[in-house]
Amino acid sequence: MDPTHRAPDEYGQGNDRSGGEPGHRRPSRDSGGADFGPQTPQQVRVVQLTAGDLLLTVNPVDGSEVEAIPPGSGPEAPVRRTPAERADHERAGAPPVPAGPPAPQLPLLERQEERERLVRLLARGRSVRLTGQPGSGRTALLDAVASDCADLAPDGVVRLNGRGRTGPDLLHALFDAVYKAPGHRPDRDELLALVRGIGAVVTVDDLEIGGAALGELLAATPECAFLLAATTDTTPGVDGHLEEVLLAGLGRGASLALLEKVVERPLTEEERNWAGDLWFESEGLPLRFVQAGSLLVQRDRLSAAPEEAFDEYDYFEPRADDAPPPSAAPPADGLDVPLPSLGEGAAPAELLASRLSEAARATLRFAVALGGEVPHQAHLPALVGDTHADAALGELAGCHLLSPAGPRYRLAAGVLAQLVAAGYEDDAATHARTAAQHYAWWTSHPSVTPQRAVAESDAIVAALARLVPGDEAGAASAAVLLARSASPAFAAGLGWGAWERALRIGQEAARIAGEVAEEAYFHHELGVLALCTGNPDRARTELETSIGMRGVLADKSGAVAGRRALALVADRSGDFAPLGGAPSGDEATAVRQDLPGTPQGGIPGAPLFLRNTAEEEPTVISSLPPGPAARKVSGRAVLGGARRNLAAAGAGALLIAVLGTVVTLGVTSDGDEPDSRNVTTEQTATEDPADDGLPADETDDGSSPTGAATDETSAAPSASDPASPSTSGSPSPSASSSSGTSPTGEPTDGESSTPGEPTPTKTSPRPTKTETESPSPTPSESESESPDPTPTDETPEPPPAENSSSASGPVESASAPVESASASESDPAA
Repeated sequence: MDPTHRAPDEYGQGNDRSGGEPGHRRPSRDSGGADFGPQTPQQVRVVQLTAGDLLLTVNPVDGSEVEAIPPGSGPEAPVRRTPAERADHERAGAPPVPAGPPAPQLPLLERQEERERLVRLLARGRSVRLTGQPGSGRTALLDAVASDCADLAPDGVVRLNGRGRTGPDLLHALFDAVYKAPGHRPDRDELLALVRGIGAVVTVDDLEIGGAALGELLAATPECAFLLAATTDTTPGVDGHLEEVLLAGLGRGASLALLEKVVERPLTEEERNWAGDLWFESEGLPLRFVQAGSLLVQRDRLSAAPEEAFDEYDYFEPRADDAPPPSAAPPADGLDVPLPSLGEGAAPAELLASRLSEAARATLRFAVALGGEVPHQAHLPALVGDTHADAALGELAGCHLLSPAGPRYRLAAGVLAQLVAAGYEDDAATHARTAAQHYAWWTSHPSVTPQRAVAESDAIVAALARLVPGDEAGAASAAVLLARSASPAFAAGLGWGAWERALRIGQEAARIAGEVAEEAYFHHELGVLALCTGNPDRARTELETSIGMRGVLADKSGAVAGRRALALVADRSGDFAPLGGAPSGDEATAVRQDLPGTPQGGIPGAPLFLRNTAEEEPTVISSLPPGPAARKVSGRAVLGGARRNLAAAGAGALLIAVLGTVVTLGVTSDGDEPDSRNVTTEQTATEDPADDGLPADETDDGSSPTGAATDETSAAPSASDPASPSTSGSPSPSASSSSGTSPTGEPTDGESSTPGEPTPTKTSPRPTKTETESPSPTPSESESESPDPTPTDETPEPPPAENSSSASGPVESASAPVESASASESDPAA
């Protein structure tokens, strides 16, 4: 149907376009047809996983979110795979079969003794390390031994590849091969508990770990027998006993027999002599003779049918209209192709590649740019630009330039160095950038499953490593785009080793390119990954960095996601802020501050918080049980660490300081008035008519009251005689007031001139005489003959006025003698 013209009503469209509700547009007949209507925005691929007791939501937009698994919604327990399911899982992890005719099966020559010994050791449950040079045939021997041990263990044989894999990666790969747990990645404790019960023969090719990491792998799987294939550069370094088997090269006769198997014909005398020299040069490595056989096969094709041998795949390649016609191939009887030289036989990669199609050579250039990783054959048409470039993988495999490595292919041992020397690395940066752009589009496509992305993870990470750090313009931005697209797919596919490598390279590329938003995203993802793998310190560092960057960018949604993850880190690590702000110890240190009006003698002021301790119940402070990293909190801290408590304490101190200043200023201003009741040195005692005739300078016993008057009129008592507040309702009488004469020389009428001062009552107790030398806290007269005018320890303490404060107490104490004298005058019996 023409999309420009609308369909009638029966097809779902309304005829009236000017008014009324429009009908629904008719859906397309096929899902792949062009849609010219309003496009629905592409849904973001959000995947939920469980990592231990955490629920991970992979969000490619704002960053992954992690939270504790809600109660009752935990993952199902892992289930062991049946033998049929293990076989299907093994076939799914095998490398793809190359296009073209199948390659001939080569025999395993001079390896029967090693093969039988390895089977015997594995049958007894011993772990063996097979060591040999690159190209010595370790992979072929591992496959043969694995087929012989298929029925030895209850969980069968598990084939793993150790290139670029750590110890935890191998443990998780072993768990995935034996158990079926979709969407669940166990934590370390659960993983160790599950793999401890696995009983299988495990073959690990291209092992790169050693030392303590290898020891932990063997200790975690006591019921497994390992067959580890590694080069001589990797040392075991484990405490447990590990059998060692050294794989040497083939003999001269076996090498010639292998060469005949590849060529599929008997060798001529010239070829046998050439093969003998090659055996001496290559030390009998089987890979060199397999590749030398490929050279002889190409030589036979050139000699037999040169018109077909040179351009076997050239009819697939488009030829330009103005291109010259291809040159005619020489006749078969006139072409004599010599044998390769000894150097070409020892390093045959350049000569073999020169006789392949252009698509195969372009594939080799991409493999060199990716560090030896060969892209999957489904990606070759898009990378090379040829619709039939997937056949190039068959050409390369037929020439033995490739070797299987897990679910993919790599350049065979020594081929990468030979191609680099031949100039295949000249445009490596351009090829790596092309591969990065292609993989960025491919991994973000909704039709690509996370498992397919994980299977291609080695080539993707290799493209990232080639671009960062790079001097080419736009290389860092291309790496950021690829890492941003591929990392969520790696996380969803449980390829967390590749996820971590992609995030770290992407973070570095974003820093080089100056893309702060993408750098914050990579920091956030690294923090989530560290949290899920049990590294809270690393998670806190990465998340705080991400939150800071997103705060600068005003990215609210991303900052919220980061704060949620950071709160979960604090919750799981137990790193909470202390409840109180006091330092560690039993009690907080009290700091005294001198308020305005406080004498220099150091009279203690009123406490900041007045409490009635007699009626107050004892406060019991209980502490929470400490977490794994919680700090001890003082239980008797005076002030808490909350901000409102600190603000209340500061406000109280400020209020007391203001009140003290006001009272001090008021008392000071009252002392300047003429009718002030304060005693000064200019005033003299006058004779009172109502007195008993004794002069003011003498007492009843004839002693001078100077010392008492001095003590009572002193406005600043010394530090040795501190004043204590009085709790009685009337001023206490003193010894100097018994004469009935005021120290000011003026008769008192018993009335208080100051409204604020307390009025003495008639029932005030009279002083009693004691025989003791030292004064008691109760005011009394001393029996000493001559009192010392200097205030000492024997001088009675002058009682301060009632309800005196720390700022006004010493000033108001001077009015006490006047009031006590009035009380004595009104009582004649005194």
